[in-house]
Amino acid sequence: MNNRFKELEQIGQSIWLDNISRDLLNNKELERLVEEVGLKGVTSNPTIFQKAIGSGSAYDEQIEMLLLKNGSLTSDELFEDLAITDIQGAADVLFNVYEKTEGVDGFVSIEVSPELAYDTEGTINAARRLNKKVNRPNVMIKIPATQEGLPAIKQMISEGVCINVTLIFSQQVYEQVVEAYIGGLEERNKNNESIKKIKSVASFFISRIDTAVDKELDKVDNQILKGKIAIANAKLVYEKSKEIFNTDRFKKLKEKGASIQRLLWASTSTKNPSYPETIYIDELVGANTVNTMPPATIEAFKTKGKVYNAIEDKVEEARKQMKSLKDLKIDFTEITKKLTVDGVDSFAKSFRDLISTIENKKKVEHAR
Repeated sequence: MNNRFKELEQIGQSIWLDNISRDLLNNKELERLVEEVGLKGVTSNPTIFQKAIGSGSAYDEQIEMLLLKNGSLTSDELFEDLAITDIQGAADVLFNVYEKTEGVDGFVSIEVSPELAYDTEGTINAARRLNKKVNRPNVMIKIPATQEGLPAIKQMISEGVCINVTLIFSQQVYEQVVEAYIGGLEERNKNNESIKKIKSVASFFISRIDTAVDKELDKVDNQILKGKIAIANAKLVYEKSKEIFNTDRFKKLKEKGASIQRLLWASTSTKNPSYPETIYIDELVGANTVNTMPPATIEAFKTKGKVYNAIEDKVEEARKQMKSLKDLKIDFTEITKKLTVDGVDSFAKSFRDLISTIENKKKVEHAR
């Protein structure tokens, strides 16, 4: 295994791949990453699937086969079948990791439709269906941290489904997410059902925060805080996470076999070319965390990454940076609320584009 990734593992951070495609499975690239960098998981989202299905012909054979079997399949149903095939394939590759880590890692995530982001019941029904259809112990269902998503998260945890909570940008929302997780565990425990195998991650988005905040900093001509707020925010969230999972409330659940809900750093590729390629990896190394990396970031980290327990370093400085932002009258809460809405909209657009791509592929098949 590459030395830098080995050092991350020793500190207690897991690397998950922020990508999935049929080619990744067919050419054994996923197995190679498990061997070479100790990859421990895979995440997907509508944008990733849009790129995978929209480029090339890797999915055409399965589309043809599915339509021959049932010509009345809708494009939404076709997408679900294509995505589930990929998720099952990746879950099978990572099953050894799941077993070796005793169910801590080895997970593959699939997202409920972003068009359900503001529909609690719709999200619950979709999460149940996806979990049942994938039918793998090492699958996580992704649910966004919208106000409508939170009750769905609690419900699914209470039903014993592993959940990846996505689109978290602020400490306030993060605390609501943890409350939903712990509440779901308590509900399940109250019903005398096991909570030992339930795992969850809270996907906290990073680079998008700097992109949004930097624009506001430019307006007030402040260069000092540029590229600093996303990491500062993450450090304070990590501190809060440790505090929550050390409370007497959670310790009671821990005695029954509950696991902490790990923080997962998402959106870690650098959007600003003037920032170091691996800044959102180097500065977020910490125990009991996950960092999702797209392929290019994995490659960059192999040779440029720095490994030390960065997440607990300079926390007071991070606190001062967040205060300085407030002193500049930049409303961080409003920025993060908008980032959530924009994130849902972006994934919904990718989903619609994806469905349109599948519609076109269907037409080609019907024309044959």
